[in-house]
Amino acid sequence: MHCQEKFLEIYKRESEALTFCPYRVCPIGAHSDGNFGKITGLAIDKGIHLAYSPKLNGVVELCSLQFEKRAQFHVRDIPRNKCNDWADYLRGVTLKLSEKYPLTYGISGVIEGSLPIGGLSSSAAVALVFLKALCHVNLIHPEPLEMIQMSVAAENEYVGVNSGKLDQSCEVYSKKNHLLYLDTLTDEYELIPTHPNMKPYKVAIFFSGVERTLAGSKFNMRVDESRAAAYALQAYAGMEYGKFKEAYLRNVPREIFEQYKERLPQNWAKRAEHWYTEFDRVQRGAEAWRRGNLEEYGRLSTESGWSSIVNWETGSPELKTLYEIMTHTEGVYGGRFSGAGFKGCCMALIDPAYEGEITRMVTEEYLKAFPALKGKFSVHMCESADGIL
Repeated sequence: MHCQEKFLEIYKRESEALTFCPYRVCPIGAHSDGNFGKITGLAIDKGIHLAYSPKLNGVVELCSLQFEKRAQFHVRDIPRNKCNDWADYLRGVTLKLSEKYPLTYGISGVIEGSLPIGGLSSSAAVALVFLKALCHVNLIHPEPLEMIQMSVAAENEYVGVNSGKLDQSCEVYSKKNHLLYLDTLTDEYELIPTHPNMKPYKVAIFFSGVERTLAGSKFNMRVDESRAAAYALQAYAGMEYGKFKEAYLRNVPREIFEQYKERLPQNWAKRAEHWYTEFDRVQRGAEAWRRGNLEEYGRLSTESGWSSIVNWETGSPELKTLYEIMTHTEGVYGGRFSGAGFKGCCMALIDPAYEGEITRMVTEEYLKAFPALKGKFSVHMCESADGIL
């Protein structure tokens, strides 16, 4: 790995350990976890590597092959407010870990991502791979759910992104050749094995060539709009309700939404429409996967993408174009935006027999629409993978 080579160049010695956290895709279940919905997901065999060694003085000193600024802080002296750089995820998980366990040792390391940034939960992967390394040097052995909870809390409370637990759960629980089916309310999950009669597939990643962070996008606004819908529906139906931040669509039966949706502001109604229909798609998708019906699962993923555009109202012009091209390309079972959908990439489940033709067709059509992105647009073919633990 390049991170190991860079570590040797910087510190004039080999790193003592190397850890890896995969990226994830969520073919069905987009924008659900913020309201405690259900999701289906896969980890892929691309992700974040970290080459590191312990530092006995408690200092964390990391450089990234993707970002210029080096991260440096002490495990017992974390700034209480974020610094607005990539290392906020590191500081955030260190702070959360230190609230539960005493920290003595820091790490020196080099971190490396294997795909362009945007849409694959790279921020969650960075936080988790660092969290695992920090636990290792401090002889801490948290449960998988603890890892997820600390990483989510760091992203919500320190970085300021109102995300749910989809990303971290996929990156922790996933198993190669299985589909993760997770209820984000109860944390109950199932790893559904690939059916022996299922058609072969790969995960195609189409990177748009455009990057943007979630905190700077309309991601938080969409979450607030869906929460506002839940709060209003509870009031209309005479249900008990408390604080606004504790309002979730999962607490509101769908029949209540159908009864009162005409009273909601249009944007709130559309966010709720996406959430309720996505909840249904996830359940049908899990059963389709269980039966080995990849065509049906792919169709539902494409339908999820359509709802994300129309009801969740996400998608840059680049991603909408990518979605249209790939879902009309032979050999694509189905797909959608990956991640929040404002910038980044699209993912698709594809028939490996069409891999070359899909790459050629999508590349040609996309660059016709956005010729300035030549050299930035890229296609990556991936396999399913195990999670970090």
